[in-house]
Amino acid sequence: MAGKSTAADVARATGVSLSTVDRVLNNRGGVAEDKERRVLEWARKLNLDRALNQRAARTLRVAVLIQPPNNPFHAAVQSHFEAANRDYSAFNIQFRVYHIDPNRTHETCNLIITLAPNCDGLIIVSAHDDEIASNLSVMSNEGKLVITLATPIRGIGAQNYIGPDNRKAGRVAGDLMGRFLGRDGGEVVVIAGLLSMIGHEEREMGFRAVLRERYPQCRISDVLESLEIGERAGDLVFDVLKRNPNIRGVYNASAGARPVVNAIKALGKRDEITFITHELTEDRRRLLREGMIDAIIDQDPALEVRTAVDAIAAHFGRSDRAPASLITPVHIHTIENA
Repeated sequence: MAGKSTAADVARATGVSLSTVDRVLNNRGGVAEDKERRVLEWARKLNLDRALNQRAARTLRVAVLIQPPNNPFHAAVQSHFEAANRDYSAFNIQFRVYHIDPNRTHETCNLIITLAPNCDGLIIVSAHDDEIASNLSVMSNEGKLVITLATPIRGIGAQNYIGPDNRKAGRVAGDLMGRFLGRDGGEVVVIAGLLSMIGHEEREMGFRAVLRERYPQCRISDVLESLEIGERAGDLVFDVLKRNPNIRGVYNASAGARPVVNAIKALGKRDEITFITHELTEDRRRLLREGMIDAIIDQDPALEVRTAVDAIAAHFGRSDRAPASLITPVHIHTIENA
């Protein structure tokens, strides 16, 4: 199209009236979401200057369902979404955090049903539950954007998942465990938060697969669930180490790093046990520097949140830059780069 683009060009390209384009570009609101999205997309495509960096007129309301901040990973996710409300003001997206109990799925379902009519999208970190999956599918079918973060939910497509390849993360943990234990190997206990949390199930599967493929001298003695309760993770490790003197490794795929360390220390086994876990919180960084944790695999919640923000903005036509990938990388940390 020759010459400088105008609002009339945008109106022709989108099939809406000139007054509708004017309302969108001048932030006056009152325009249906699909029309607003088309206008903003074409305004950017046609390089209409005033549309490039504007604050979108209608506030998008996105509910974020995560565990309470006593779980350090979820505390980090909450902090980054709260920061996103300030740092991405041009997108005019309001993230509101709601806390859910992973062991009370019926309450989570009721919350989803309550929130659905009044939000444009929903982000959830949850174990798989058929009722939760069904309610999320209803939301999606009604045109609401649903994103599963950090751990998938069956029935919600891969195109709606943002987070690490958890099976690969588990394989990384298994490879590290095999290398740390060396030729002598030994028995290893795995602590999952909830195996119904698909990310944890996939971590365990990847971990197990690597030991089977490359480190047959390392054997999994127990796979236990902490129910996402940190203190329970410590109690489980204490009991299994006391019962089985052949254990040489602990792989904790969820919360409870310090209680696990406390259990190992209480039994005087720090020099005998290799401990590998996930998520580089400040507390775990200190434990890593002190030599109490041997390796941490971090999924970078800041990047996950940033990817979610970009995906939402692109979906609603408020950005022309969709994320290059919805699968976020993991990073290995040891005492040398803690």
